[in-house]
Amino acid sequence: MKAFYTFGLALLLLTEVAWSQQRQTKNNLEEEEEDYATITTYGITTNTNSGLLGGFVFRHSRRLENELFGRRQYRYLAFELVNVRHPKELSESSNTGSRFTPGKQNYLFVLRPQYGREIILSNRSNDEGISINGILAVGASLGILKPYFIQYQVRPGVVRNEAYDPIKHSDPGNILGAGNMLQGLGSSKIVPGVNAKIAFSFELSAFRSNLTGLEIGFLTEVFGKAPIIIPSAENRSLFTSGYVTLFFGNKK
Repeated sequence: MKAFYTFGLALLLLTEVAWSQQRQTKNNLEEEEEDYATITTYGITTNTNSGLLGGFVFRHSRRLENELFGRRQYRYLAFELVNVRHPKELSESSNTGSRFTPGKQNYLFVLRPQYGREIILSNRSNDEGISINGILAVGASLGILKPYFIQYQVRPGVVRNEAYDPIKHSDPGNILGAGNMLQGLGSSKIVPGVNAKIAFSFELSAFRSNLTGLEIGFLTEVFGKAPIIIPSAENRSLFTSGYVTLFFGNKK
């Protein structure tokens, strides 16, 4: 819950700064507003179901001719690749000092193609101020369950990298650390699902054609069946999260 309060507070603070900037230029109607046909960005994201680095995002918005509720709108496309963690995941140190996650059987990576609308809520004038856009998007979720490999001491002096098995590897004292993250990609399983998100985009850049900003929002995701990440814990099919994406890009 603390993470959600942090996201909410950040959103309120950014909104207040943006509206303050907008009020300063509201009465100057002669200033030229930004008007671009496409917006292309890429960035890194973190969320309440991941570690500090949650994944990577690509976004592309194209302006539509018709307005929505009297506001300029864009067709919004996004592709996200993120790591989703189980709430019970806690990393520990082995006897050798290496880190591993006890009880973890699978990584859950999710590829999310998304489609929706990006609406201009508050545009900036010239090269000053902050632009605020609202985003609504839905899409498919392609869950990729990849086996979690560990370094396991079979007998003294013999260590193997093996996919974690809660029965075979019941003695945590023989687990010497986590294996290579790329191991077991060929044994991955696909879990399909869907997702929906609502977000606000804050463009903070000082140059017209190049931009830097934050996307802050909430996402709901449901899979056809519960992905098994930690077999000994409850595994759910519904995930909700707050997220922050730091993005860079350009407008044309």
